Amino acid sequence: MLFLRSFLFVLLISLAGPCFAADTARIDALVADAMARNLVAGAVVLIGSHDRVLFERAYGRVGASPEARAMSVDTVFDVASLTKVVATTPSVLKLAEEGRISLLDPVTKWFPEFVGRGKDEIRVLNLLTHTSGLDDIPLVSGNALASAIEGAAAQRLKGEVGSRFKYADLNFILLAELTRRATGAGLDLYAHASFYQPLGMSNTGFNPKERERCSSTVCEDRVLTGEAQDYLARQLGGVAGHAGLFSTAHDLARFCRMMLGGGSLEGRRVLAQRTVDQMTAPYFSRGGEVVRGLGWDIASPYSSPRGQKFSRVSFGHTGYSGSSIWIDPVSDTFVVLLSARLDYKKVQEFSRLRGELSTLASELFGLPAELREMAASMMVD
Repeated sequence: MLFLRSFLFVLLISLAGPCFAADTARIDALVADAMARNLVAGAVVLIGSHDRVLFERAYGRVGASPEARAMSVDTVFDVASLTKVVATTPSVLKLAEEGRISLLDPVTKWFPEFVGRGKDEIRVLNLLTHTSGLDDIPLVSGNALASAIEGAAAQRLKGEVGSRFKYADLNFILLAELTRRATGAGLDLYAHASFYQPLGMSNTGFNPKERERCSSTVCEDRVLTGEAQDYLARQLGGVAGHAGLFSTAHDLARFCRMMLGGGSLEGRRVLAQRTVDQMTAPYFSRGGEVVRGLGWDIASPYSSPRGQKFSRVSFGHTGYSGSSIWIDPVSDTFVVLLSARLDYKKVQEFSRLRGELSTLASELFGLPAELREMAASMMVD
């Protein structure tokens, strides 16, 4: 029966086919409007499925200056909090898959600094779902990592562990350090060896050497190119679990295709299917009001990139710098948005841009509604 459902699902995908004759001018108009309103100086949009890229286009420039070079599909971006799901989460889950850690390990196992300080109930799982009860704290320059660990150990938990959702970068700063302690290598090295190299993501990593290929980010009163926009990531030397990763739309597409492929891409398996399933399963908090995966967002105040058409089992993440990815296994569609964001005060407008782009992607390239419902029922059964 499982084989039959899988066969029928693949058949539905093949019958639907990509909408190559789609009115992609609607996507062009959406991005052009964002540039006209000074939301972004430019952007790269990529839409794909498990086995191919369906749409890829660059718009505008890499920065606000009239002299800024034209955006290209090969532009490297600071992807900010996409670091959490493209570097840290898969690394932690792979360590669990290999039996080197357990998601149910108490954090005190990996952080003896926490012993006897009221953190016994926090599990690795809680860090991944932002239900640890920890809040962000300022770090001490010159000793950022030690101050992060000490600050986490010393602070009073904000609510019951496992029930209160509070998005906090500190959770993923700790997860990156856990990865280092479990492997003896930094997050950057482990993620590269485990994912970026085997997946052919040659333009993904921390502290990029070719800064001239990077899009610019606005940071208070200055413009950064090839340097992490996130202040905490810079304090941590550019390699952090919550931010600091740089990538291209093409590389992120390969990662999304791996996720849609159940941990495998073009014959290279980097995660087990069960690990991907575990990573994207729903974990509820706030009495069911917030739904997160492990690292991934599903339905929360940060879920604007889901749009109006993607399924309830779709998942993704956003990045403050102007990045987002959203993946829908039901319609076999994913969307990558990387942009040179300009106006950070227009939060709602930027959220609408993300959501409208995903809605268009689903309408133009996803499965037709009737086939989508059939596919969804097969996945649930």
